[in-house]
Amino acid sequence: MKTIIKNGKIYINKDQFAEALYIEDGIIKQIGNFEDLDQTNIDEIIDIKGKTMLPGLNDSHLHLVSLGEFILSCDLTTATSINEVIEKGKTYLDTHSPHILIGRGWNQDFFVPTDNRMITKYDLDLISTEIPIIFSRVCGHVSVGNSKAIEMIGLNDTSYVDGGEILLGSDGKPNGIFTENAVYALYSIIPEKSSEILESDIERGMEYAISVGLTSVQSCDIMGTNSKMVFSTLHRMYREGKLKLRYGHQFNYQNIGDFREYLLTEHLTGIYDERFLSKGSLKLFKDGSLGARTALMSSPYADDPTTHGVAALSDDQLFEICNLATANNISIITHAIGDAAVESVIKAYESTFSDEINPLRHGIVHCQITTSDQIDRISKLRLSVMAQPIFLDYDMNIVKSRVGPELASTSYAFKSLLDSGAPLNLSTDAPVENCNPFPNIYSAVTRQAIKTPSGKCFLENEKLTVEEAIDAYTSGSAYNEFKEHFKGRLLPGYVADLIVLDQDIFTIEPAKIKDIKVTMTMIDGKIVYESK
Repeated sequence: MKTIIKNGKIYINKDQFAEALYIEDGIIKQIGNFEDLDQTNIDEIIDIKGKTMLPGLNDSHLHLVSLGEFILSCDLTTATSINEVIEKGKTYLDTHSPHILIGRGWNQDFFVPTDNRMITKYDLDLISTEIPIIFSRVCGHVSVGNSKAIEMIGLNDTSYVDGGEILLGSDGKPNGIFTENAVYALYSIIPEKSSEILESDIERGMEYAISVGLTSVQSCDIMGTNSKMVFSTLHRMYREGKLKLRYGHQFNYQNIGDFREYLLTEHLTGIYDERFLSKGSLKLFKDGSLGARTALMSSPYADDPTTHGVAALSDDQLFEICNLATANNISIITHAIGDAAVESVIKAYESTFSDEINPLRHGIVHCQITTSDQIDRISKLRLSVMAQPIFLDYDMNIVKSRVGPELASTSYAFKSLLDSGAPLNLSTDAPVENCNPFPNIYSAVTRQAIKTPSGKCFLENEKLTVEEAIDAYTSGSAYNEFKEHFKGRLLPGYVADLIVLDQDIFTIEPAKIKDIKVTMTMIDGKIVYESK
């Protein structure tokens, strides 16, 4: 198939654009002016009428299966009070009649002042005590179950879980709040999905992702006990030609025994072509989230001196599993938000290096609360940083109160990391945030709130340029996968993964970037989405 796309503003590099490109069998062959391209035996000419074209965007860390689930679950993201959470649950229960009620997206910091607390089982019991209910906080690091859910688990007064907590009420019994690794006890009551339901979740997530301009995802859908089903379903979909975008695995094994089992059986998980379906990285969790105060801090939280956060893995556990992965030539990415978590990850990774600096491109997911010294060391060690600027929409309102003004002043330091040499790539951690990349780019460029773009800016010196944000979302994310040689740019020899925008991202007011829509998505030279 030979295709020419013409009459566009095609982004090549900073201050460098072309008018047309020529695609043959999914590969870009030429780029330049239309009249200079080889027009012999062309099958199709597409006129994009002056619109801006970018390389397809690559979300370097999200959860595609959870995104597909979230689209059909009880959406709590707009709740502004505990009563509204309860009413949303009742309405969903009345209209869907599920056997188990799953919801996600509540945030106690968005509740009215009188409700500024986490929800508990007592709140969820007002929705129902007949069926189990699990409502996860927006970050996914805290989940709450009602009395029925706790009864099904069989808990009484257990409060300690390795790398997590089951919080107790004044009566000494679980109050329904589960943090970090403890959430898996709560999730254990959710019936295992069939391959067909899992496929539907994946397809739902893919359809939405390509509609907002993602052509590649690096997705953490392997989470412990579901690994065999997810591996087999994705590989079956790949064999059947059902993967609509490029998919890279990020597989989570917190327990080294589970990881050892994976190493013994990984040959059973299927064949990777490393272009459309890729093996990817081991994903670890060192800590939790800033909003839930489970991010691991070196000092107590400024607004709650009783806690430093939660270590989902001890330093020794992290060192052991990082060295085992490195010995098996497996790249590692680790969730680290608090400065103590970041410190632990830097040291663990450094312990795996020999003569070469970071040969496997180990990376840090989030890398939010950092000291100046840590920024320098991350850059010198060339640790890849998977950043989510969109998190600033909420976090800019709490970061100073959580960690204090001094530490806040060196946090979310994406520009400093990039300028000092750290490989930077962007993600949304969907469904923690919507995987639409344009609000994320807006946040990277303006560092202002989404709803009040004329408001305060958090650390103006850490703004990225539009080009830097796009490059981080394309070639930067491809670097994270060792794939920068064939995707992430619109150049000859690269795959024809591209998107066309309804507005020119390079010339519109920065405040309007968040509202950009995709009019066409092409993957491997084939149009997979067009706006109506």
